[in-house]
Amino acid sequence: MIDLAAIRAAANVITSEAIVTPVIRSDRLDALTGATIFAKDESQQRAGSFKFRGALHRLSLIPEADRPLGVVAVSSGNHGAAVACAAQLLGIDATVHVPNDVAAAKRTLIEQFGAKIVTFDRFVPDREAAARAQVAETGATFVHPFEDPLVMQGQGTTALELHEQVGPLDVLIVPMSGGGLMAGCASAIRQLDPSCEVIGVEPANADDTRRSFEAGHPVRIAQPTTIADGLAVTSPGPTTFAINRDLVSDVVTVTDDDLVDAMRSALRLLGRRLEPSGVASLAAVVVDRPRFAGRRVGLVLSGGNIDDARFAALTTPR
Repeated sequence: MIDLAAIRAAANVITSEAIVTPVIRSDRLDALTGATIFAKDESQQRAGSFKFRGALHRLSLIPEADRPLGVVAVSSGNHGAAVACAAQLLGIDATVHVPNDVAAAKRTLIEQFGAKIVTFDRFVPDREAAARAQVAETGATFVHPFEDPLVMQGQGTTALELHEQVGPLDVLIVPMSGGGLMAGCASAIRQLDPSCEVIGVEPANADDTRRSFEAGHPVRIAQPTTIADGLAVTSPGPTTFAINRDLVSDVVTVTDDDLVDAMRSALRLLGRRLEPSGVASLAAVVVDRPRFAGRRVGLVLSGGNIDDARFAALTTPR
């Protein structure tokens, strides 16, 4: 478990630039689910997702002597945008390695923040190879999206803030990819609210953490195909897995169709246009309403980086 004091310290580090994101309440969503829903809207965070919290914390603690060497990240989009944004704020050069089919909205954000982009084939066996080679050659700091304690501490400020905003919860539902957001949030909420049940959500086609929990150790799956590009990893990190297996009660899965339905619900009931990865927690509670009925449920809406054309293509009934 990440110590709560470290998460509080991260909150102090990022407070001048990170946004205290809103918690959305909706009577109609409560009526639909039978639960009392508190939706923490990280789409309103800098760079459009929770990722900015961890990126800013990690970059802020790079020693001054190392900053001229730059930073390097590998990302499906949101982590790269967050690193690029934090680097711009701190005056650090950034290079972001992204899949060659990265979502247009996310590539545009990375470019707008001034980072250099390097592309790779999404299905290459080692997505980090070129980035690691660049780090070895230049001495730049590698900023991992989840397997970094400083990143996890920053992500944990999401749950810390939520608890400060709404008080105790019966359930906290968090989307899971590599597990960094969950490691931070589960650590925070278990210390602040020990009786809270913590549930992770993955796409059905990208259920590496669910399988890892069943196996008792991290397992690797084939590169998944899902509309939730931000959740399409092949394995949880060894550090995040070690934390999450002790703190997370359950990992559930949702289909791509469930995610599309949740995107429509988020727009209709919450007034938010969210990307597929960003609505995973909402999809989980809508799909299994009896499980959550009558309970105080916190949801992390993790990001909203999707362009109009892509949103319409996914959500317009055929």
